[in-house]
Amino acid sequence: MFSIGTTILLLIFAVIAIFPIYMALINSFKTQGEIFTSALSLPESWSFENYLAVFQQIDFLGSVWNTIIVTAVGLIGIVICGSLAGYKLARTPGKLSNIIFTLFLASMLVPFHAIMITLSRIANGLSIQNSLIGLGFIYIGLGVNMAIFLYHGFVKTIPKELEEAAQIDGCGELKIFVKIIFPLLKPITATVLILNVLWLWNDFLLPLIMLTDVNNHTLMLAINALFGEFNTDWPRVLAALILTSIPVVIFYIIFQKHILKGISEGALKS
Repeated sequence: MFSIGTTILLLIFAVIAIFPIYMALINSFKTQGEIFTSALSLPESWSFENYLAVFQQIDFLGSVWNTIIVTAVGLIGIVICGSLAGYKLARTPGKLSNIIFTLFLASMLVPFHAIMITLSRIANGLSIQNSLIGLGFIYIGLGVNMAIFLYHGFVKTIPKELEEAAQIDGCGELKIFVKIIFPLLKPITATVLILNVLWLWNDFLLPLIMLTDVNNHTLMLAINALFGEFNTDWPRVLAALILTSIPVVIFYIIFQKHILKGISEGALKS
């Protein structure tokens, strides 16, 4: 009885979660008038006109490329810095390591809105205000704390005997990390990638502050251009959002099997 009730409850939650996606999908094939008159019904004709219009109205492919650059720089930096720092802090017990680790954890509690003006001034001073690579480096600084927290806990699940055996064979600390430790961090690395790609790919506020050149706009900024001051073409907006979500969904499907394992083993042992 409990199993049936749980299944029904999960189905209800699943329907609630999927319903907005269903609404966005079917309405992306409609005209503006159809949405206002019958938003819940299926479109009268399944036309890809709205999707084609997205490519014509905004530089969609250019925005995709800009977003890929920013996301790639951010993800690579977060994984490299987070894994190295998490490994070193976990394998170097002591007061100094605890203080540094606590500072990283404390930084997770600082809301972005409290530092965004200062961050913008620093970026301007470093001449990275309108740079895609510079924006990626800013994401590294903002996202590495969570990565360190997860890697720090996961490293503790790896037996130290593996490193000791490698040291006997003459391996240095960096070689041990690259050849032995990092391959074992695959589950938590997948978790870090998923959590951050969702954030970097869909972020709007930081690119809005940092990117002033239209040619450097990311997907979210490009889609924002579809919103008019007095009128919004909702079918095109929804079509753009559907197109934007496809790469993230594919990325999630590839790595999702590692998420629960990575979070449970990484967070609970920190």
